[in-house]
Amino acid sequence: MHRYRTHSCGDLRIEDAGQEARLSGWVHRKRDHGNLLFVDLRDQFGITQCVVDTSSPVFSAIDDSRSETVLCLTGEVVGRTEETINDGLPTGRVELQIQAVEVLSETDVLPIQVHGDNDYPEELRLKYRYLDLRREEMRNNILLRSNVIASIRRRMIESGFTEFQTPILTASSPEGARDFLVPSRLHPGKFYALPQAPQVFKQLVMVSGFDRYFQIAPCFRDEDGRSDRSPGEFYQLDLEMAFVTQDDVFDAIEPVIGGVFEEFANERAVTQGRWSRIPYAESMLKYGTDKPDLRNPLLITDVTESFVGSSFGLFAKNIEKGSIVRAIPAPGSAGQPRSYFDKLNNWARSEGAGGLGYIVYEEGGAKGPIAKNLDEDRVSAIREATGVGPGDSVFFVCDKPSAAEKFAGVVRTKICHELDLLAKNRFDICWIVDYPLFEKDETTGEVEFSHNPFSMPQGGLEALETKDPLDVKAFQYDIVCNGIELCSGAIRNHRLDIMLKAFAIAGYGREVIESRFGGMFNAFQYGAPPHGGAAPGIDRIVMLLADTPNIREVTLFPMNNQAEDLMMQAPNEASEAHLKELHIKLNLPKEVGKGTQAVSKD
Repeated sequence: MHRYRTHSCGDLRIEDAGQEARLSGWVHRKRDHGNLLFVDLRDQFGITQCVVDTSSPVFSAIDDSRSETVLCLTGEVVGRTEETINDGLPTGRVELQIQAVEVLSETDVLPIQVHGDNDYPEELRLKYRYLDLRREEMRNNILLRSNVIASIRRRMIESGFTEFQTPILTASSPEGARDFLVPSRLHPGKFYALPQAPQVFKQLVMVSGFDRYFQIAPCFRDEDGRSDRSPGEFYQLDLEMAFVTQDDVFDAIEPVIGGVFEEFANERAVTQGRWSRIPYAESMLKYGTDKPDLRNPLLITDVTESFVGSSFGLFAKNIEKGSIVRAIPAPGSAGQPRSYFDKLNNWARSEGAGGLGYIVYEEGGAKGPIAKNLDEDRVSAIREATGVGPGDSVFFVCDKPSAAEKFAGVVRTKICHELDLLAKNRFDICWIVDYPLFEKDETTGEVEFSHNPFSMPQGGLEALETKDPLDVKAFQYDIVCNGIELCSGAIRNHRLDIMLKAFAIAGYGREVIESRFGGMFNAFQYGAPPHGGAAPGIDRIVMLLADTPNIREVTLFPMNNQAEDLMMQAPNEASEAHLKELHIKLNLPKEVGKGTQAVSKD
């Protein structure tokens, strides 16, 4: 018989009755039934009920064992009586009658309980993450993550992609976030950077003549944490393809990501067929965001014209100053009491808006503060534009274009939740396409890159030379699922003449490109193929599939929002000897911990 186990704690079935078995695992819980003591023994694979009589010589060893003690139990597998069968467990028709016990590891009093549904503070859970991971929900999340990654890897290889590993110690990245720097001992005063993404390297893989690359890549960014983004590090499916158009990239990615969602959907619906391709401008108009949740049926409408020169003076005057008006429908809300509309108006003010005007459409006509000050033709035009009817209401946002777009999106989400309109048990996936290559800085008025500066402009060099820069669109795209951005990508700008022109429009000379992105700039002088790719986020995919709003629930050993590893107590201080070896002196702020430590060389 094996030293520790003949079966896992999830293996035994009624067919095993009469056999001798040995199990090893953790004491999940104990139940004292008078002359019988029941022990649920747990490992990664499941739970088996074990039982010992009080007269047994091994009873005291079992009785003295705290929860989470690690035991090795040997005994006979017997069928449970009819009234004690538990079909909620795969092992629920058998139990192990304990004949021998070995305590493999004792436990102290637990800081958090593994059994049960206790809700512990995140700080405690992260400090004792190894205990937290023993809990069923967390274990299932982490195993889901592993299975998702295995599925992605298999699907990518079957699609003709080759897996490569790119460097972790590298130079600063053009991604735009803060780098994590690593001092070089051999080159005093110089630093490596941990890669924010393998962006430059994967493009150089294409220049090297490989056709389809991928990796499950760790990325490092010194950014603040939030519910859908881990501070410090995250993982993405990084991929790149040579000699492709935007459609080719879409055709390669959709079966992989769509297939993963279908595989792990657990009876939830997944977008079928070709995913919708929503232009950025349309997304900002209809949804007020470039990360639309398509489970929300509400569509925003531009109704500025209905208020131009109108008797509703507040909107009319603001429109003359450059504002626009967005309308958000609220179907079936006309029967709500006045307090409902007042509450939403007060909420809008708490969000920094001036308020939230509205029109209520009833069988007998329209009412509300705006309807009272707007002629009937304009009220009817708004009804037709928004597609509402009797029994519905429309809310309005009036502000400068960027602010109005964004807040209309917030209102759309708020009304959807207030009216319980969000579709359930669905994954709605879409592409957002046609991002603008440039935007104007609202403070300086200067033209700058809006997203990825290395995206190929639609129309190439001719578009850059003949169009208003703000009208130039890029071959850049995002994948969005249920309002969460899963991926960004682009067809890359592989031609130096187009790259130099694009950077010049944004105010950067050739010398800036050569100094900051020299590796890629030099490589592109020796024949770069047209290429493009994307980088779906592993963490966010698993977060959606696990149906949890917090990315730390699907990360094995995450940091907290302050970028601290409470379990390993990182970051920590370096010794004087280590700093001296690295030729580093510390220039600490007056209040350590409230600012970034400045570093200077010796």
